[in-house]
Amino acid sequence: MSFALRKFFAFVKIEHTLFSLPLIYSGVLLGSGGSVPSWDILLLVLAAATGARTIAFALNRIIDRRIDGLNPRTAGRELPSGKMSLTEAIGVLTAGLMLYFGSAYLISSFCLLLSPIPLAVFVLYPTMKRYTPLAHFGVGLGLAMGPLGGWFAVSPSLDNLLAPGLLSFFTLFWVTGFDIIYATLDEEFDRKAALFSFPSRFGRVKALRYSGYLHIVAFVFLVALFFLSPLSLIALPLLAATGFLLYLEQKRAEDVELAFFRINAIAGACVFAMILVGIFV
Repeated sequence: MSFALRKFFAFVKIEHTLFSLPLIYSGVLLGSGGSVPSWDILLLVLAAATGARTIAFALNRIIDRRIDGLNPRTAGRELPSGKMSLTEAIGVLTAGLMLYFGSAYLISSFCLLLSPIPLAVFVLYPTMKRYTPLAHFGVGLGLAMGPLGGWFAVSPSLDNLLAPGLLSFFTLFWVTGFDIIYATLDEEFDRKAALFSFPSRFGRVKALRYSGYLHIVAFVFLVALFFLSPLSLIALPLLAATGFLLYLEQKRAEDVELAFFRINAIAGACVFAMILVGIFV
């Protein structure tokens, strides 16, 4: 792998796609009405998701580059360390925009019409931590639009949105909860820099308690999705497994590497497997 490609992957945190893609494709499956989506749609959804992820992370890194440079944990990132220039970062952002809008155009005119909405969230949420601890919900909202995007790719209308809506609310509270866990890494820096987060505002113990409450709410939405959608009971163990993973994430929240990266990746895959098995088996 070339140095430029490695730098790009590091800049947009390509590994974080493990959190978003399973939920996006879960939306695709729910919107497919029990039929197998075409390869064209699956690839276009992948391209749109890649473009959206690139936009979101590029905007986050560009907007936060000065704050990242002051934080010892993030000072080594591409922009504050000088490994990538601002011009290069804007180039990555532009490429993401072209891929995202091009894919939306090829999917449907309906998706193209709605495509600017996520961009407003991507611009807003990196700034939120400067004035409100609710910034975690901005991250959650950014990812929560993924399942709806997957649904709209195969069902381009505003009809029958109960199932994708429940999946999106699950994603909103799930992601908000685990972003609070991730923010514990910067509790001390955020407090000194007058940045808002649950850990810096409420302290680590109370913030993790709130994270747990959010994950309980997330699981309630997932249970509602399971029983209010035509999913086979054979997928019930996967629902239970997802609940256990959310519980395990809270129990191991002090180990951010395990809780945030590994357990979350498995939880997202488990939700996708639940919907896949529930629809097709």
